[in-house]
Amino acid sequence: MKRMGLAYVALVVRDIEGVVRTLSGTFGLTQTICPFPGSDSLPVFRIGESAIALAPPGHPCVEGFEKPGVHHIALAVDDLAAAVKALDATGLPLTATSRPGLGGQPRVGLDPAALAGVRTYVTQPLTLRPSVPGGWVERIDHIGVASADNARALEGFVGRLGCPLESTQTDMEVRIAIESFTSDKYGAVYHSRPPEPVGGLRVAFITMGDCELEFLQDIDPRHGSHVAHGGAGTTRQDQGAVARFVASRGPGLHHLAIKVRNTTDVLGALAKAGLETIDRAGRPGSRRAQIGFLHPRSLGGVLVHFVERG
Repeated sequence: MKRMGLAYVALVVRDIEGVVRTLSGTFGLTQTICPFPGSDSLPVFRIGESAIALAPPGHPCVEGFEKPGVHHIALAVDDLAAAVKALDATGLPLTATSRPGLGGQPRVGLDPAALAGVRTYVTQPLTLRPSVPGGWVERIDHIGVASADNARALEGFVGRLGCPLESTQTDMEVRIAIESFTSDKYGAVYHSRPPEPVGGLRVAFITMGDCELEFLQDIDPRHGSHVAHGGAGTTRQDQGAVARFVASRGPGLHHLAIKVRNTTDVLGALAKAGLETIDRAGRPGSRRAQIGFLHPRSLGGVLVHFVERG
């Protein structure tokens, strides 16, 4: 079927007015107020070729969902009726018939169970104000998904929706023990044991418009409980966060990543602006990137991180 782009990603946020001030002021994103039939209008921010839509807990745009976080993605099509017909031909089940959605545009829901837990709609493009050039935010880099089965994600998004597979990788943290034998007569001898895995993730990136979906699957659940809250992240902590999310909420959308030119500079600037960060400087991440996380308290309960790469 015809390739789809990302129309928007919908976030459930606490203190929606505060998050609007942060995205429009500190982040420099352009806001459009979009109607939602039968309920309150919602602020939508253009970012690259896509957009971020904010909804308060309980809003019908996010199916009345109460917990803050990344709720759903919406795929853009020019002809919804033709897209639904093509989706039906792939055997991908729909959860509802066409009904008015964000911006008054009709939308159709797809079955999350067939898409590795990702809540997904298909809709016609939104009409948004153009971006103001020159800001430090470039675009959405990726949308993170806590996955229980990357193979199922590939089957749904690549096999049925026709999205390209950008890359796969394995993130692994290992521990290397070193023994020393020190003698007053014979000196010191050092011996290293074989590396011991202590945490890891299988990762798949699936392209959608100018960004990707990043599916993160815990390699070994026995290592999935370690999360040191408040400290800078590591591969083992990332794995622990994914494992805990899947255990408590099930597989699904987990975080939003924004592409910037310099992660360390952005983290420093946001800290000076009064926002709470998890990482103080960029650290190695997927696809040869430097990444750094903002604390969810800074954006209404949504986990966001920044990505710097060529």
